[in-house]
Amino acid sequence: MTRFHTVLVANRGEIARRVIRTLRALGIRSVAVYSDADADAPHVREADDAVRIGPAPAGESYLRVDAIVAAAVSTGAQAIHPGYGFLSESTALAAACAQAGIVFIGPDARALEIMGDKARAREHVCAHGVAVVPGFSATGMDDAEIRRQADEIGYPLLVKPSAGGGGKGMEAVREPAQLAAALATARRVAKAAFGDDAMVLEKLIGRPRHIEVQVFGDRHGTVQALGERECTLQRRHQKVIEEAPAADLPGPLRERLLEAAVRAAHSVDYVGAGTVEFLVDADAMDEIYFIEMNTRLQVEHPVTELVTGRDLVALQLLVATGGTLPDLPEIRGHAVEARVYAESPERGFLPQTGTVLLFDPPAGVRVDAAIETGSEVTGFYDPMIAKVVAHGPDRQTALQRLDAALARTVVLGVETNIAFLRALCQDDRVRAGDLDTGLIETLLPFAASTPSERMLRAAASALSRPAIGTGAGPLWHALRGWRLGGAEPAGAAAFLTDDDEVVEVPAETEPLEGPVHTAVDADGGVWVAEDGLTVRLRPLTRRERMERRFGERLPEAGPRSPEARAPMPGSVVAVHVLDGATVRAGDPLVSIEAMKMEHPVLAPHDGTVHLLVAVGDQVRRDQPVARVDEEEKR
Repeated sequence: MTRFHTVLVANRGEIARRVIRTLRALGIRSVAVYSDADADAPHVREADDAVRIGPAPAGESYLRVDAIVAAAVSTGAQAIHPGYGFLSESTALAAACAQAGIVFIGPDARALEIMGDKARAREHVCAHGVAVVPGFSATGMDDAEIRRQADEIGYPLLVKPSAGGGGKGMEAVREPAQLAAALATARRVAKAAFGDDAMVLEKLIGRPRHIEVQVFGDRHGTVQALGERECTLQRRHQKVIEEAPAADLPGPLRERLLEAAVRAAHSVDYVGAGTVEFLVDADAMDEIYFIEMNTRLQVEHPVTELVTGRDLVALQLLVATGGTLPDLPEIRGHAVEARVYAESPERGFLPQTGTVLLFDPPAGVRVDAAIETGSEVTGFYDPMIAKVVAHGPDRQTALQRLDAALARTVVLGVETNIAFLRALCQDDRVRAGDLDTGLIETLLPFAASTPSERMLRAAASALSRPAIGTGAGPLWHALRGWRLGGAEPAGAAAFLTDDDEVVEVPAETEPLEGPVHTAVDADGGVWVAEDGLTVRLRPLTRRERMERRFGERLPEAGPRSPEARAPMPGSVVAVHVLDGATVRAGDPLVSIEAMKMEHPVLAPHDGTVHLLVAVGDQVRRDQPVARVDEEEKR
């Protein structure tokens, strides 16, 4: 068995840092790769060496097989660990590694080819006695033929890319009229994310639970199942909270899941870490359906590590060097993981970008983070910025510890889903284990709590400190009196929330105590966090408050705003209407992509549309992308 002395990590963010951590513990030299957007990222500094591989877009950097292999060769790396996402399931990277004499830390080409294509994987495991969800591969079909096949299976259906994973490109189709639009969207997302727009269509299960099994194989023919994970809490097919083991799973069903996962992995002589994913009907937990196999480490692997006591990255390295898997570990307790995303649940989970003014992770739990104070969150990559993972002797304790840890997690400068994650942890159905993949949708729209008096007073107090990125000195910001055009004194300040609500700061009655965190951004906005709730407050001047009070006394008049604006920064990937067309309120006008997700911009009212952008344009948040002129009333 040969031991690696140098391993290149072909990824970024928290997974790159997590792999580097194990490499360091094993005394193995680590090599990071980075794009221009990640030149100052934590994973770059933490590695023993780092190589630039291209500009910020993933297609010009992290998805370039030639650049990754060249970086490995130039640094003397014996192996490449692909992490997850990007090239982790790439047959091209595996082949290029073999040609260069570099070990690809993952399965062989046959397993990648069979399991990397959802349509082929369905046929393959079905032939080996593993049940699949009724459906078909749309490869080579035109839309009319797809429509005929879909009608035979019946609705509702799920359209999903054959390549890739992570829920990207998946579209639910409730009725035939929605199929064409769903196919178009899924193909665009799949082509951009995976370079392949082939589709699979499957029957949607009524109340599905998404349960996956962690498998491991070595080069000596051993395949093990290291328990299962519950991944049912998801939104738009993107996992949000995962746990191990699954909640209240009947023992016989668990055994069938583990056995089916091992059978699927054995069918391709699987080597390394993999995950076999299944659907189970929450209302009839007697059938299991294979949906796909991810031939890589999963985002949620920490929950398996906590309940098994095994370092899965260390096991990957062991297997890649020809080692034999140790005996199966005992499952101990329960672990729950929450994915912290840079997104705004209050605004439909739109991805967010910006500078992290403060990142203060909680103690006492595991935190795998892509960020630190000062990090830039861009729109080029996935919006997940951290994972908070708690372990306990039982499920209820683990959930309580996770909720408490999220309350102590502070991210200022970028909106996150932390408050929403806490609401999930506290939901009665979640605590009872009554789960299905549609549960999160029943909690929407989500409205976070309003800022407390303590938060408002802390925000007012923060105005006396220097604002980050401004030229004002500390003496200027220390003055608490009135100044022309500025905010009112701290004791009587008023702020504007992102919901355009004016909030007044109560008079100070006692000193502020306890964990209320604040930071002031370059635009003068005050970020405040308490118990997992974070808000951005914009101080109002006396003039602004007077104008608002005056406007409130006047009746509404004049035409409505004709502009349709971008909800976040991103790239225009589709234009759905012709310039000059007549549209109805709510019609999609353009689609904007940010952080691998598409978001439509809708017509604000009926009228004639005038496009202000074209496909390929980069837009800012709140930038007008179209104008809809109402017809003049006669």
